[in-house]
Amino acid sequence: MKHKCPRQQYTHAAIWTVLAAAILGLGEKAIEYYKFVNPIEHTRTIEATKKYKVEPYVIAADMYGGNNIAGRGGWTWYTGSSSWFNKVGIESILGLQIKNGILRISPCIPKDWKEYNIKYKYKTSIYNIKIKNPNEKNTGINKFIMNGREINEKEVKLQDNGTINQIEIEM
Repeated sequence: MKHKCPRQQYTHAAIWTVLAAAILGLGEKAIEYYKFVNPIEHTRTIEATKKYKVEPYVIAADMYGGNNIAGRGGWTWYTGSSSWFNKVGIESILGLQIKNGILRISPCIPKDWKEYNIKYKYKTSIYNIKIKNPNEKNTGINKFIMNGREINEKEVKLQDNGTINQIEIEM
């Protein structure tokens, strides 16, 4: 996917745009913007890597937009943008949300994502989570099943009991 570089990208703000798209339920836009910030997307070819000029595994604080340096990444290794990038990807796109010991899944994904898996370790317990999207939705949960039992509340209290739990989510 080829991206056009705006005049300049300030990465914190760009990631907050991803968050806003996810909050609005715009799964396709959230992923499009997320990929734009992802450094690996700027280094898929030798030419793009030469233009980007910074590490493909580090979030750059900004992307330059001026003439001969358009598309170059800047200020790597110091920005808090990487933590926002990780948080927005896990919590707002994939939808894994943990608050006060309660696990919820609230994804905002592109409609063409058929399924994905998350493995979450909580102390001595493992939660294998499979999210299926047979209805091609961006958001919303129809079913939440844990260890073969449907959970009407669509959330579970995390347990530190050494078990391996299977959660199946249907959007």
